[in-house]
Amino acid sequence: MRELKERIRAEGRYLGRGILKIDSILNHQIDPDLMMRMGEEFARRFAGVRVDRILTAEVSGIAPALTTGLAMHVPVVYARKHKPLTMSGPVYLEVAPSPTKGGEVMLLVSAEFLHEGEHILVLDDFLASGSTIEKLIHIVHSAGCKLAGIAAVVEKTFDTGREMLQKYGVPIETLVRICEMKEGEPICFED
Repeated sequence: MRELKERIRAEGRYLGRGILKIDSILNHQIDPDLMMRMGEEFARRFAGVRVDRILTAEVSGIAPALTTGLAMHVPVVYARKHKPLTMSGPVYLEVAPSPTKGGEVMLLVSAEFLHEGEHILVLDDFLASGSTIEKLIHIVHSAGCKLAGIAAVVEKTFDTGREMLQKYGVPIETLVRICEMKEGEPICFED
């Protein structure tokens, strides 16, 4: 997605340790028009795939999942990091590493929002190691749902996530693929 590449090139900052700061685009501030175009692009790419629901992780995955849900006309569920008082009954729980937080985060989904047999698209902001996405996939399988596909806004191709996730045998779509990030140098994109 050319527009997204241009925005990352202009506004993104490499912070070291494989971390790309794109807070002005996705992780803190959101451009609603760009976000809607991203959702429409994901919907176009998964047009031939049955998707009953989208699952993402709190917080940065919510905006692209929401606009994709709008474009696909399907509900969006997000895994919470903390269990609120309003979450009662059975829940699916996984723990994922968080490179930006320097620890682990919980991923909690109420069982009432994933129904056995549904086809679930897992969508996240980044695909790097694939560990968060894989934990979301574990939730999909725990709920008796079928994994429809995997989507991420930004993929770091120099990491091993895609290779690890290919074992699930579903389409993997990313809007931007970054092949290299170095301190003080422009971000390198794959076409």
